[in-house]
Amino acid sequence: MTPSDRRQFLQDRLEQAGACTYEELAAALGVSTMTIRRDLEGLVAQGRVIRTVGGVQRAHAPSYLYETDLHARLGVQREAKRAIARAALELVQGRPTVFLDGSTTCLELARLLARERRGLTIVTNSVLGCIELGQGGDHTIAGIGGHYDPPSLCYVGPQAEDWARTLFVDLAFVSTKGFVPGRGTFESSLPNFRVKQIIARQCVELVLLVDHTKFGQRALSKVLDTAQIHRVVTDRAPRRADLAVLEKAGCKVTVAAGAAAKAKELHAP
Repeated sequence: MTPSDRRQFLQDRLEQAGACTYEELAAALGVSTMTIRRDLEGLVAQGRVIRTVGGVQRAHAPSYLYETDLHARLGVQREAKRAIARAALELVQGRPTVFLDGSTTCLELARLLARERRGLTIVTNSVLGCIELGQGGDHTIAGIGGHYDPPSLCYVGPQAEDWARTLFVDLAFVSTKGFVPGRGTFESSLPNFRVKQIIARQCVELVLLVDHTKFGQRALSKVLDTAQIHRVVTDRAPRRADLAVLEKAGCKVTVAAGAAAKAKELHAP
């Protein structure tokens, strides 16, 4: 592929995705990150793309792709989140009502649901989640309204919580900032976690989508007890001690595999 062809590919990829890391673009083209940086110099000079920390975004991208705390997390552990979302998609079979929180992992799941599932009723308090879900399929999308929280692009507050109390979904997907199997999940965004707590109490099954870097991490506030979580979907097998704790709590563990392989369920030795 010539430099001109690579630059066209990069521009097309950014037009579709909005923002990418250098590592993602290098992997897609099978070249080094230094080659990607050189190829992007011309696009930057022309004002077509904008450099960010660790990557680039297309110029004049919709505001929901940057200028928020959420954007800073979009490129972090991206491949792990995509693998987790793919494994989570298989759990939706026969579950007509679904909740998604506003996490970046659930945004990856929302993209898959829009493309590969039909006829679901999907509830979310995430503005960007609604946008992603509306890109395809024939789903019924119910957006929980309330006070708009710019850092997370979610609706929160008393009105959102009141609405959440009226909902009883079959399957709820949530993520978290930190997860200690012996304690539960932890968050630093105070306005956002109460909707999760309400949904967790009322759903039939709660699934935590969490990559391996979040195990053992704490944040400002405890949000969910491990006993409230029915299944954990992650990208690497947890430590044996953590796996034993999760199994004792009645929590199943699914480890997401690559695109060519199926996810597998783990059991404590």
